[in-house]
Amino acid sequence: MISDELRRRRLEIVKEHMDTEVTKEFNATLATFNGHPRYEIMATGQVFEGDDEVMGYYLTTRTAFPDQRHDNARFHVADDAIIVEFDLLGTNLGEFYGLPPTGKAFRVPIIAVFFFDDDRIVNERVYFDSASLVSQIGRRELLAMAGNTDA
Repeated sequence: MISDELRRRRLEIVKEHMDTEVTKEFNATLATFNGHPRYEIMATGQVFEGDDEVMGYYLTTRTAFPDQRHDNARFHVADDAIIVEFDLLGTNLGEFYGLPPTGKAFRVPIIAVFFFDDDRIVNERVYFDSASLVSQIGRRELLAMAGNTDA
């Protein structure tokens, strides 16, 4: 069982992580990790590991969805992780998987599981319905790519 102080620090770091993603302060977001950031995007099977890959992920997603943000965040603190349920929102205003922007918005439910080494994040594992996102932005042709890690 972890201490109340460690729970509090972990919750603060996850909130900082999420807030700095929205404000695009990506160096601050990277600093919430233990020195080796890792994202697992479960809907597509993509894994981004290390500063360069994770920064590339941030820049690619924020090019496609520059207004990407979250709403209705609910935090669940466990001894080995923090689970966050939230709605992810954005508008496709930039290139997405090589396709021009549609200008259409999306809102999808997300579950993100943050794993820790002491009070630093070691991995963020993200679960969401990619079919809903691409359908909402008018890119149903991307459904064929779902689960293709070469994309």
